Formats: sequence, C-alpha cells, structure tokens
Amino acid sequence: MSQSNNAAPNSTAKTVVVTGFGCVTALGHDSWAMWDALCTGQSARVPLTSIHVDGCRVTQGAEAILPDLPRLSPKQLSRLSRASRLALPAVSQALKEAGLSKKDECCVLRRLEISVSTTAGGMEKGQEFLRGVWSQEPQGQTARVAHYQAQQQIGEIHRHFGFTGPAMIVANACAGGGNAIGHAADLIRCGMADIVLAGGYEALSDLVFAGFDSLQSLAPDKCRPFDRGRRGLMLGEGAGFLVLENEASAVRRSADIKARIVGYGHTTDTGHLTQPTQDGTALERAMRMALLDAHMHASEIGYVNAHGTGTPFNDSAEAQAFHRVFGTSQTKLSSTKAALGHTLGAAGAIEAIISILALNTGQLPPQINSLDPEPLVAAALVPIGARAQLEAVMSVNLGFGGSNAAIIFTR
Repeated sequence: MSQSNNAAPNSTAKTVVVTGFGCVTALGHDSWAMWDALCTGQSARVPLTSIHVDGCRVTQGAEAILPDLPRLSPKQLSRLSRASRLALPAVSQALKEAGLSKKDECCVLRRLEISVSTTAGGMEKGQEFLRGVWSQEPQGQTARVAHYQAQQQIGEIHRHFGFTGPAMIVANACAGGGNAIGHAADLIRCGMADIVLAGGYEALSDLVFAGFDSLQSLAPDKCRPFDRGRRGLMLGEGAGFLVLENEASAVRRSADIKARIVGYGHTTDTGHLTQPTQDGTALERAMRMALLDAHMHASEIGYVNAHGTGTPFNDSAEAQAFHRVFGTSQTKLSSTKAALGHTLGAAGAIEAIISILALNTGQLPPQINSLDPEPLVAAALVPIGARAQLEAVMSVNLGFGGSNAAIIFTR
C-alpha cells in the first residue's frame, strides 16, 4: 500500500464510497449501540452533570458517557478536552472498519487528509482558563489555552493515530458536518485525494448551552421535531467520522464498501442569522442540487434524515421544503435529534452515519415524541419498527447564518 493517499488532479470525476465509519453519542460508544437504541425509540435526555447549568431555564440534555482510551495514561487523559475524548474513539472505529489501522490503533497511512466540523472545539478548556484567571490560579493555564482551539483536536488525532496531512476545519454552524463530508467528497471526485477522513465532533459546554438557553431555544420537556406543539431543541454531544475513498482505491485494497456518495448540494439563504428562510426555499435548492448532482428523481430517495431541531421556525421551513421536493411520494422522514440531541457541528456526520445504517439494514430510525405532527409531513414520519427496501437515502442539515447541506447515499 502506498504511504500517501494523494492523487494527481485530473478532469475525470471519481466515484466516492464510504469504507468505514464510527461514532460516539449519548446513546452509545459505537455506531451499532447507537443504532439499536435509536430503532427501539430510546431517548438520551438526562439531567446534565458535565457542565454548569445553575440559573438556566432548562437543565437537561443528551450527555455522553466518555469512552475509555486505554493507550493513554491518566495524566494524558487529563490534558484532553472533552471534545477530543469524543473524537478519538470515533476516528478509531472509522479507521478500523475501513481496514486502515494497525494492531496498535495507528493508521497504516502516513498521510491522510482530514475534513472536519466543530462549533465549539475544546470550549471547556477556554472556560477553565477564565475561571483560573478570575480565581487567580496560574497553575495549568498555559495547557488550558493550548487545548482550547479546534486545531488542537486535529493535532491530537494526528498524534494518536500516527499520520499527518492537510486538515480543513469547517465552522459552518450546524450544517458544518454535512459540508465537511461534501468537501471531502469533492476532493476525491476531482482527483485531489484518494482517501479523506471526514466528520465532526462537539462537546457540551457552559457557554454554548447557556447561549441556547438564553435564546429560549431549548425544550423544557421532550424535544418534538415536526410536532405542532414543539417547544424547542435538546442539546447533545458526540462525534462521527467517515472514511471516504475513491472507489478504485477501495476495490484495489479489497475494502468493504458501505455506501456511495452520489449527490451533494449546499446553499446559503442570507435571510437571518439564526432562523432559516421561512418558506424553506434555500433548503429546497440544496436538496434539488443534490438530486441533480446524483442524476436522480426525488421519488428514488427512500428515506430522509431531517435536520428537525424541534424549534418552531426550523421545522416549519423544513416541512414546506420537503413537501415541495418529495410531494406525495413514499419517501420517509425522521429527525433523530429527538433521541440523540442536537450535536451542532457533529450533527451532519452522525446523521450521515445513521442514514447509511438505514440504507444497509432496511430499518428506519423512528420519529419519537410526535403527538400532533405537522400536516405537510405527517404521512412521511417514521413509526417505531418501520422497515423499507432502500436504494438511496438523503441526509440534510441547516445551520445558523442560513447554511444548508444535503447529501445522497446509495447502495
């Protein structure tokens, strides 16, 4: 196997496949544990203990139990941000599943490009720094500052798995995970790389949680996407990573192909900093761009993993866009944020993995907590236990600033 995965640019578009994926969420330490919990209608909502929620209107969310990292000493673990504690096991799973890791967990490639999304990075390290300043405790301050920025988590991935290479950090809010995967796919399609590690990670932090709470965007009880009585979102945390590869490269090394990426669309609506355009036209354009890129008709998409935050403005705009694109077709729809929480910069990556699992198992992740569904999408929402023979699925995400991303996966 070549020590480098870079390919010379050429004008011939490459077929992009997924050869491995892994995730850590509040519903499990790996993809399959999460999947089993999702399909049985479980929710990760619990009282939060990892962050300070005193004085907040809402004090619950989807909090993950941090996985063990047996290769690291207690001192090394103490230096890692919560974000890295979530990201490293997810990367490990993805590389192992793709056949790119050695027995010691290191990557077999010396060079591997990364396209990753995060919103807060190692935010809690920055918060610890400020608390140290306020309490005049100088010890450990340098390490806290050093571990705060997002490039620190990239460096920890490089060191932990023993590879180097260019890294693109996409800070495109809650659409960033989808954009990171789309950017990675574009690198492969245009011949600039053969293999790219793509994904996102996000840890709960005081600042982000308090910000959403002050906006009164958090649901005081259950998160109810696409329900007419919805009252807000549930914040969560997690990490998801996928190994994207030129199909010819995957075939050469006899890798197990999990799915193909055949379409990607992204738009920005410029309507409002925190609200999507209320008629959903920007999201509609992103989905139609992905369908055009894939040379597919909307009726060929069997399942859509929606952004579905459970906020009044988001779900209304999405419902309109879905109705215009898919109409009365048999396409099914659900938002898994009711179970996993909204993982912000990691959402697009985790939900892409969920979409691939649906594609490969025929199980559909249900829309939980829906009591009075939005009429435009009521018939499309997935009940618990539903199955379907799927040939193509779509994952969509929206973000602050009007960002929209849509990705299509096929068998």
